[in-house]
Amino acid sequence: MRIVDIREAVVPIASDIRNAYIDFSKMTVSVVALETDVIRDGEPVIGYGFNSNGRYAASGLLRERFLPRLREAGPEDIVDDSGANLDPHKIWRVMMRNEKPGGHGERSVAIGVVDMAVWDAVAKIAGKPLYRLLAERYGDDDPDRDVFVYAAGGYYYPGKDYRALQDEMRRYLDRGYTVVKMKIGGADLAEDLRRIEAVLKVVGDGKALAVDANGRFDLDTAIRYGKALRPYNLFWYEEAGDPLDYALQAELAKHYDAPMATGENLFSHQDARNLLRHGGMRPDRDWLQFDCALSYGLVEYLRILALLPAFGFSPRNCIPHGGHQLSLNIAAGLKLGGNESYPGLFAPFGGFADGIAVEGGRVRLPEIPGIGFEAKAALIDCMRRATGR
Repeated sequence: MRIVDIREAVVPIASDIRNAYIDFSKMTVSVVALETDVIRDGEPVIGYGFNSNGRYAASGLLRERFLPRLREAGPEDIVDDSGANLDPHKIWRVMMRNEKPGGHGERSVAIGVVDMAVWDAVAKIAGKPLYRLLAERYGDDDPDRDVFVYAAGGYYYPGKDYRALQDEMRRYLDRGYTVVKMKIGGADLAEDLRRIEAVLKVVGDGKALAVDANGRFDLDTAIRYGKALRPYNLFWYEEAGDPLDYALQAELAKHYDAPMATGENLFSHQDARNLLRHGGMRPDRDWLQFDCALSYGLVEYLRILALLPAFGFSPRNCIPHGGHQLSLNIAAGLKLGGNESYPGLFAPFGGFADGIAVEGGRVRLPEIPGIGFEAKAALIDCMRRATGR
């Protein structure tokens, strides 16, 4: 078998929202369509991929380095030993040829986009939902039937007062979510505490609310916020400082004994290992948010998961960032702790399959081959149009 065509496009997901660090007024994503010569139901199998929000489209890297390497590869470089399907691990090695160690950054985003498309194609060729294929190959062959998801929102928005923030959180609860998340660090501490208390009047319990500083704080500010947040007994306190400042994270853990979360902006298994070694993360309460779509894809995410036991963690400590269907498949197939969700945000890339409701804070996956993009009409239409399909 062979790859017939690879197409790449840029799609805007701009909005007026902002977190503590950036606004999303010019946000974009890369979309890739990988067409194979395998025919199913009279049509060629096409795998689709895109990158998570918060990182821009990686067009230059895709067009100049990674897609040309894949186009130039021979069948022996991309096909598995059976000769009947693609080998994601071989394809990953092809794309990383002549790349020096380190320097992960946006390179990891570009490869993550293609890697998503490859796994979508692999599962479609196998005729299985990706989560079932992952459970068979890398798990215990007994995937989770549904996955915990939380509603990420609570962004800063022009003219958004406490009532609007409360109404947003009510909508999430009405849609079946039991845990919601809001942004902090984009205002001063006193104002953020007022915002938190406004949300707590809606959700009722700190365990139903997570907060996210998006890496905004220095150590003193992180500790000051931590001391102010502790009485609320929150679901988690996320990414207080710079994602690569492991010493800050470790010191904060000495001052904040409730659950914390970080990792969404770490883009390799080496970064993940350094967090586990030096970041003071605690397996009995803390959460790891590595996002495969930003960190070289599922091939690399498998390496990250393999690191966890040596540091006392398990896949259940992982709730990936991104709110996309690939991580949802990984969560079900490899039994992670859950997945992020963006109800109504970053459309059409956020959210899951049409017609499958969130119930009691959990969501099921569609029983169709691949990642499940075809079960989300607006998303598959967007990706097809963007890539000329």
